[in-house]
Amino acid sequence: MTRVLFVCSILGLLSSTTYLLLAIVAARRFRRESRNERRTVAQLPFVSVLKPLHGMEPMLERNLESFFRQDYPKFEIVFGARHREDPALQIVEGLRLKYPQVRTSVVLSGEPEYPNAKVFALEKMMSAADGNCLVITDSDVYVRLDCLKDVVMPLLDPAVGVVTCLYRGVAAGGFWSMLEAQGMSVEMTSGVLIANMLEGMRFALGPTMATRKDILESIGGVRLLGCYCADDYVLGNLAFQSGKQVVLSHHFIDHVAMNTSARSSLAHQIRWMRSTRFSRGAAHIGTGLTYAMPFGLLGLFAGAALYGWQLGSALLAWAFLNRMLQSIAIGWAFIGDPQALRFCWLYPVRDLIGFFVWCASFAGNEITWRNERYRLVTDGKMVKL
Repeated sequence: MTRVLFVCSILGLLSSTTYLLLAIVAARRFRRESRNERRTVAQLPFVSVLKPLHGMEPMLERNLESFFRQDYPKFEIVFGARHREDPALQIVEGLRLKYPQVRTSVVLSGEPEYPNAKVFALEKMMSAADGNCLVITDSDVYVRLDCLKDVVMPLLDPAVGVVTCLYRGVAAGGFWSMLEAQGMSVEMTSGVLIANMLEGMRFALGPTMATRKDILESIGGVRLLGCYCADDYVLGNLAFQSGKQVVLSHHFIDHVAMNTSARSSLAHQIRWMRSTRFSRGAAHIGTGLTYAMPFGLLGLFAGAALYGWQLGSALLAWAFLNRMLQSIAIGWAFIGDPQALRFCWLYPVRDLIGFFVWCASFAGNEITWRNERYRLVTDGKMVKL
């Protein structure tokens, strides 16, 4: 049995190292393509930015203000909230006074009629949006001044249906938020880059997505997404299946990791992993082979039992250095997260936690989202409990 565990550790370390090499190759390829992506056009279309809100969040004012400051000729920001008493609307009012030249509106959606409350709010907001080009972006996102230009420009090609962005994690504060932010910058980025290289983008990433109203109409309307947990994945996948391209933009955004406690952070990660299990079953199972630290620990004990602690320690060091290199190469050198370099020694811990979160994703079919419980069913649809 010990020999079987030892062989499993070696195979796992080889698979995780292959994954690291693929991520580095994919990052270099994407960066090379990005240099040729930038272009200028004579006239940019009017854009409606759809920004759902749900209460106060860390860095909310900073995040929202980054959209008021966009270097873009003509755009509007449509904010959505369930009720007028939402405290996030106070931040919006202050920014509207600070930037009176930016066209804004607020849509109150009321209690959601779909399991996915965000999609219900988006449907209400779209009816108030004047632009054909839509940029759907979460409230916990911070962007540079040229974000709208970068994500809208590919949509001028009729063959493109959705544009989405990679993101670097920004910790809201505390150890657990920092670990989750590392996962965003390194683990998430690696997976998306490899998927883009091997099969092209067939999904979108929820923090920032750009599309057109005609694309949404062609897939059955935004309400079709209302019963799914991973509405971003479904939107991109339906656009791809309809014959449109999903483009991964060269514009990187900042995404705040808001969960500062162990309980909230782990619950959020399990929810995301569990929804991935239902929407992309085969790919989710294969994710288990991308982690290094579990196989390093297995190699430590199995190798020590068979051949001595020197070999066991070498296998653990292999896994540890593997994950440090991934944090530096992807999180820092590629996505530009300075914390990925500063705390690269901590990323192996994040890798180990990620493995246990992946295991936990198979332990049930219920999730908690915005303090409400849901059950996931076929193809990632969810039913409110």
